[in-house]
Amino acid sequence: MRRVGLTGGIGSGKSTVAAMLVAQGASLIDTDGIARALAAPGGSAMPAIKIEFGPDMVAADGGLDRERMRALAFGDPQAKRRLEAILHPLIGQECERQAAAATGALVVFDVPLLVESRRWRAIVERVLVVDASEAIQLQRVVARSGWAPEAVQAVIAHQAPRPLRRAAADAVIYNENLSFAQLEDEVRSLWQQWTGVAT
Repeated sequence: MRRVGLTGGIGSGKSTVAAMLVAQGASLIDTDGIARALAAPGGSAMPAIKIEFGPDMVAADGGLDRERMRALAFGDPQAKRRLEAILHPLIGQECERQAAAATGALVVFDVPLLVESRRWRAIVERVLVVDASEAIQLQRVVARSGWAPEAVQAVIAHQAPRPLRRAAADAVIYNENLSFAQLEDEVRSLWQQWTGVAT
């Protein structure tokens, strides 16, 4: 089973490509979903988060106060590293557990910060980057989420620059002016190339 790391900036269409790969038969491991579960009420990361950051970072339901943590992490890189030191080992363990149970020709790790973390290059055999211009990213995220443009720009600024992501890629899908069907064709072509299985 081949391991593929899937990444892309916010609003690039990475989640759509992930769903298309699943439709082709890939097993998907969603690292953001794992991180959310770890920091949810009763999540296994919450005791360490409470010790490291104090009770103010714990929401009324017992999970992580995400808005407060987001504000802290964006303003304090050291706080972000402290949170990652708690979450990353736990995410890695859960990824390996899910990968061991996966079936199909590809196991796809959906990792928004794959390039930024660097450790993923040793874990996956291929890196697929979904790319789009910052203008398109901004337009899509504002339309789907209602975020203020400044909030989207702040997220983009904290992600790896597009050239750095592309440089780390074994394949890039430029998801700018593609129709849904054209995007499906790109994904299907990569699937056949990497698995040898025609669909």
